Amino acid sequence: MIEDLELAREFERYRARLRAIAHRLLGSQAEADDALQETWLRLSRTDAAAIENLGAWLTTVVSRVCLNALRAREARHEVLVDQIPDPVVHPVDDPHYEAELADGVGIALLVVLETLSPRERVAFVLHDLFAVPFDEIATLLDGTPEAARQLASRARRRVRGGTVGTDADRARRQEIVDAFLAAAREGDFGGLLAVLDPDVVRRADLGAGRVDIVRGAERVAAQAQRFAHDMQLDSRRAIVNGAPGSVAFHNGRPFSVVAFEIVADRIVAIDILADPERLAALDLSAVG
Repeated sequence: MIEDLELAREFERYRARLRAIAHRLLGSQAEADDALQETWLRLSRTDAAAIENLGAWLTTVVSRVCLNALRAREARHEVLVDQIPDPVVHPVDDPHYEAELADGVGIALLVVLETLSPRERVAFVLHDLFAVPFDEIATLLDGTPEAARQLASRARRRVRGGTVGTDADRARRQEIVDAFLAAAREGDFGGLLAVLDPDVVRRADLGAGRVDIVRGAERVAAQAQRFAHDMQLDSRRAIVNGAPGSVAFHNGRPFSVVAFEIVADRIVAIDILADPERLAALDLSAVG
């Protein structure tokens, strides 16, 4: 019993890091918790005394569990249009987030990570976000360190292409998001069209497996205009997945988290998480 308690304490030492890895790999807090549970079960069935470096062993195991989940997801042909990853939300001017940006780490857009292959995602997340050496990643991926390095490099280029760059970039994107929200509140159809790409896609996770998809600037603008009129929402600025977004409250309760993807000064995608259960799992107190 004493040995079991000691093993549990050792696992708890690494829980936060393991959960962060699993969340970045899977894009879902619930799936990350499942991966941690599976990792603990594997540890409990292993002779811990034979493990030389418990932290490295746990990182490998949780990553392998996530890699298997990503491959299964790919085999089922699950694509981003059919799901909205759990967002990472920061308040505007959050010093912790700004420190991450200053260190060059930042938060890779989860929507961009979803477009990577499982092997690219594992190589990039483990190396660039958690400093796992390429030789360890190569063992996990059954390849060579050079192959792992190439996977991470390819993923890095794609992730950087989808993240907010300079302060001027972030400021301009914030202006566009503010213009969209203001036009929606005022019912300004023309103002909405002015910031929407003609082929914009709006995805909304409404809960209970319902994902509503609207395509085209006029349809998205009409819905935003109508919705703002029907609902009295308190929309607040936030950093969502590393880019300007918003969190809406209704009667003091979180109603939605909205992420915007902007290309060439036009909104090309809007992801709305409005599933009450998933919202309840997020810590939105800093923007509330």
